Amino acid sequence: MSPIAYTAAIIATIIVLFVWNRLPVVVIAMATALALWATGVLTLGQSLGGFGDPAVIFIATLFVVSAALEATGVTAWAGQLLIAGAGEQSRTRLLLLTMSLVALLTALISVNGAVAALLPVVVVIAVRLRWNSSQLLMPLVFAAHAGSKLALTGSPVNVLVSDAASDAGVGAFAFFEFALAGVPALAGTMAIILFFGKRLLPERNGATMPADFSRHAKTLVEQYGLATGIYRVRVRRTSPLAGSPPSAIDLADYPELKLVAVQEGDSAAPLRRPIVAEGDYLLLRGDSVSAAAFAGEKHLAFREEAKSAGEETLFNQSSGLAEVVIPPRSGLIGHSVFPGMVTESGDLIILAVQRGGADIESDASKQRGGIELQAGDTMLLQGTWKALDNHLADPDVLVVNSPDLVRRQAVPMGPGARQATAILLAMVVLLATGIVPPAVAGLLAAGAIILSGIMTVQQSYRAIDWTTVILVGAMMPLSTAMMETGAAKLLADGLVEIVGDAGPIALLAGLFVLTALLGQLISNTATALIVIPVAVAAATTMGVSPRPVLMSTAVAAAAAFLTPIATPTNLMVMGPGGYRFGDYWKLGLPLLIWFFVVAVFVVPLIWRF
Repeated sequence: MSPIAYTAAIIATIIVLFVWNRLPVVVIAMATALALWATGVLTLGQSLGGFGDPAVIFIATLFVVSAALEATGVTAWAGQLLIAGAGEQSRTRLLLLTMSLVALLTALISVNGAVAALLPVVVVIAVRLRWNSSQLLMPLVFAAHAGSKLALTGSPVNVLVSDAASDAGVGAFAFFEFALAGVPALAGTMAIILFFGKRLLPERNGATMPADFSRHAKTLVEQYGLATGIYRVRVRRTSPLAGSPPSAIDLADYPELKLVAVQEGDSAAPLRRPIVAEGDYLLLRGDSVSAAAFAGEKHLAFREEAKSAGEETLFNQSSGLAEVVIPPRSGLIGHSVFPGMVTESGDLIILAVQRGGADIESDASKQRGGIELQAGDTMLLQGTWKALDNHLADPDVLVVNSPDLVRRQAVPMGPGARQATAILLAMVVLLATGIVPPAVAGLLAAGAIILSGIMTVQQSYRAIDWTTVILVGAMMPLSTAMMETGAAKLLADGLVEIVGDAGPIALLAGLFVLTALLGQLISNTATALIVIPVAVAAATTMGVSPRPVLMSTAVAAAAAFLTPIATPTNLMVMGPGGYRFGDYWKLGLPLLIWFFVVAVFVVPLIWRF
């Protein structure tokens, strides 16, 4: 067989395997690279060369930046703005705000990151307004697809298309240049959804709904009886406690008051210094009158917010709560603990202990030296978010709800949010100005996130969607094979011959149909890697600029509306939205037609042939 025949057979096989959907996509992608080497189409270096491509590195760094924005509560803040802005308003207002926000987020942190961040928020809105989630979630995803064309960082396809334009000698696309096609695509998407979405979308709710942690702190403090009677007071410079050891804090004259913990002022962690300093905090539990009297006597700042509900005192941007269960065979069974006790690590405070859902703190337990833990007991722990993350992986306890997940939803603009936002803006400036290549800008941003302490190296590794990275890296050699063997030129010549004298507009139409059809069955990234070399070769054969052809291909790759398997985000909302396979094409078909109009007729008006 000739190299072209081998390449064609490999392409046909991987399309069938993608559609069959029984093998992991990474296995198919790696098999593609190995098959190109085994058949002699490419050398081993060429077959595995995609993993060293700068585009692959850039795509990986985008996942780290996206995770940093989510971990620091920037996306939670954006979600709360959405809830505040939507309120009890009309469906039109809510959809406009939702689609605008997800499009903006997608442009900066990619489709997957934006949809994952806003999915729980939109479900909560649907529950609160008593609307069917199916009326909101598909518009969320489809608007994200359109928003992916607003900037270079919106989709891996954009990066691939920009690199292809550079390799073709016509110059890479600028960072915001995609918006010239993305804005019309997004505007049309929003108009179609607003005018026809209600009739084209089903009226259902999902059987599986994401957990809502927006009221998690309130639930915990109420369950453990901490909703009132918890006060956080600050040590002033004039306080007699400043410069004294914690043991000097005497509450003998205030029997209704109990010292829960002394916290460092800068970190809100349990005090590790031998003396109390100005700005440190005392966490008190008991009667409000006694707390106010004690604060007055000791010159402690006791502002109105200190008198607020326990959830605000214990659950904030600096520190949080976590509920843990003592499992059978835990090493902690038989250990004595008591409310107010600092854990062995010195980072967490035990606020309450319950057995069978009831508080088991009593005078008798205090006299015996504490509460002996049994299997099934639950403890409420408080500490900094970092301490909760670091110490709750202990196999001796089971965490009821991950502090990391809770923080991402319930703590807007948490620790590191400003740094993460600044890093994102700096990366956008570097990409928009072209001072450094995209891969360098992404690496600088990811490195800054790690060095600033927003995420650890291990967390950064976990944040990367390795399926996408391996898919792109392993499939890139397929484009090389199509160019080197002449398969791309052969397909391009055939396409040009089909369109005949109809001109470049017909070429764009043919490429759109090819890209859009493949994109409903396999990953749009994989589709782009197959179609891009064909598009460049066809443009060269017809004697037109590759720029409009490549931009049209990018728009077509985003038109993955007809099936749930077209993109991970389509599948992501299938359960929460209660969608069936046949629900997607009803709204997706009008959107596909609009994207055809943008790709075939609007793009050539901006990028001339």
